[in-house]
Amino acid sequence: MEKLAVFKDYISLIKESSHVKNVGLLVDGPNMLRKEFNSNLDVVRKIIEQYGNIKVAKVFLNQYASNKLIEAVSNEGFSPMIVAGETDVHMAIEAFELIHNPNVDIVALMTRNTEFFPLVNIAKEHGKKTIVIGAEPFSVALKNSADSTIILRTHQPPCIT
Repeated sequence: MEKLAVFKDYISLIKESSHVKNVGLLVDGPNMLRKEFNSNLDVVRKIIEQYGNIKVAKVFLNQYASNKLIEAVSNEGFSPMIVAGETDVHMAIEAFELIHNPNVDIVALMTRNTEFFPLVNIAKEHGKKTIVIGAEPFSVALKNSADSTIILRTHQPPCIT
């Protein structure tokens, strides 16, 4: 009976730690990793970690991405996803998988593209919290549909709304 009591205590400890949210973070590389946006993946990771534990961190890059960029993405702890052609379709498929993943509570998209607006709404319909990270010019629809918006500003700290 003592063994059972110890096991019961252990289970309650696990339940208490389950309040931490799991985040899936997807980055639209060609759209966001530009010098003019001052996109620092280390800063983005630290901001998103305030919302929960990052379980998925992927940067989508096209086949023209330099080896230096791919290495930099990897060094920041992100998985580089090299795709042929447009990255948006691959990122949308991955986002859809995150939406249906029961182990992900928050879907974070780093993009400015209005094409991701329906995905943000679908994520919310499925009970996921949504975060959009972008830079100006930034889709107003995308900003207004997300639960939280982070705007990267050139040579200034990010603005979180």
